[in-house]
Amino acid sequence: MVIFKGLYSFGPGEKTFRACGSEHEFWVADSSAQLELKYSQLISFEKQGEPVYIEVEGIQIPSAKDGAQGAYERTLIVKKVKKITKEIPAGCK
Repeated sequence: MVIFKGLYSFGPGEKTFRACGSEHEFWVADSSAQLELKYSQLISFEKQGEPVYIEVEGIQIPSAKDGAQGAYERTLIVKKVKKITKEIPAGCK
């Protein structure tokens, strides 16, 4: 299991992750059943899509070619949420 640190956005048709210092975005599959719940506790419904900083344990796999994730080369499968906060570290914009 690998720890991923970066920015997560969730909204209609959008579940994306971008690692700190990277330009590549991943589609996110939340097998922990915690990430979307904790995101919705931090970000009001009206502001969905606003990025938050996360640290999660997970794995990367090639994305399926159908559905929304088809636009992304890789999918991050989140196994465990270690940290989620609106406070984005200076080195992770």
